[in-house]
Amino acid sequence: MNLPNMLTLLRFLLIPVYVAVFADGRLISAFLIVAAAGLTDILDGYIARKSGQVTAAGMMLDPLADKLMLITVILSLVLTGRIPWAAAVLMFVRDLGMIVGSAFFHFRGKKTVPANWMGKLTTVLYYIAIMLIFSMCRMHSNVCGGSSRFRL
Repeated sequence: MNLPNMLTLLRFLLIPVYVAVFADGRLISAFLIVAAAGLTDILDGYIARKSGQVTAAGMMLDPLADKLMLITVILSLVLTGRIPWAAAVLMFVRDLGMIVGSAFFHFRGKKTVPANWMGKLTTVLYYIAIMLIFSMCRMHSNVCGGSSRFRL
């Protein structure tokens, strides 16, 4: 297993860590975990392309790790009243559709379509939106619902 794929695997492992930390009310740490996931997403793609380590497994697992992390974060935010259900449904439909579509084509033996600039931009915008939500909740806990405790 090459380094970019190990970084992708790390993102999968960060998902249950995020859930545990968020559920414990440590929103600053949860924010840092999401930030780390975003950074490893950028880093693994950069390393894979620059060092010629792009693999079929990486092309399939990388977007899956991103989608699962983002879905987990969105779900945690909506269940705690920090974002509205309507916004979450829109994001879920898009991401779940992409996961199901990718799996459908992969298991039918079709080539996995590599990420294009629009997909990457969307992922970056999702991470920015999530970071802004965490920041707004940090500054204005009464706006975001839930606990006003912000611990590390």
